[in-house]
Amino acid sequence: MPSRNVSASTTIDAPPAAVFAILADPRQHQHIDGSGTVQGTVSGPERLTLGAEFGMDMKMGASYKIKNKVVEYDEDRLIAWRHKGLHRWRYELTPTADGGTEVTETWDLSRYPLPLRLGLSAALAGKTQKAIDGTLVKLKQAAEAGAA
Repeated sequence: MPSRNVSASTTIDAPPAAVFAILADPRQHQHIDGSGTVQGTVSGPERLTLGAEFGMDMKMGASYKIKNKVVEYDEDRLIAWRHKGLHRWRYELTPTADGGTEVTETWDLSRYPLPLRLGLSAALAGKTQKAIDGTLVKLKQAAEAGAA
């Protein structure tokens, strides 16, 4: 049975505050996007907080705009957003003993009804896993460069 979530983790040699600062700045998202679909920020605050809305230019075949809302937030620990769909993009940050950060990115489908959740997971899990893996590589590079 397909999973309802797709996720991956990495350890970054930078403190949680440095990693979170990148995630909480929607203008950085196009630079860390591993899917290649985020083209730029259309609107939104410089720093995201719970309830903040931000728009993005996207391209997946055709160009389009999407509006997201931050639905989970714990400073330097957790941030998640969603658009009109029920899935969430979540980043969980855990400090490591050596001053770094373990980051887990999750594409959370758990709020969809079971048949739709299984269909989405079956259709998009592989592509989404590659995008998450790519995002974590880019996030690691950006955070470690900023911490150096």
